[in-house]
Amino acid sequence: MPEKALVTVRFGPYMNGSGFVQHRVSRLQGLRAVLRSNGHKVVFEEILDRDTVELIVNGETVFQCNMKELDFGGDGKLDPLCEEARLAVLKAY
Repeated sequence: MPEKALVTVRFGPYMNGSGFVQHRVSRLQGLRAVLRSNGHKVVFEEILDRDTVELIVNGETVFQCNMKELDFGGDGKLDPLCEEARLAVLKAY
């Protein structure tokens, strides 16, 4: 994979602590930081699938997880899912 890939992060709404189901990027901050630190361009795209996060590279889904499993905020360096996502982007065709 080229060093600087365009990574589309498709994400659905999730229920926050106050009980509202909304699209929020606060749980995606660490993921975005990890991907950007590797030189990738990150674009967010809202979808309707609740609690879903998908990473798309060259039209192919390379990584999926549950939104609630990502760490809230931060730089993503200590989140094992962010590392798994980073590796999946590196291995994309």
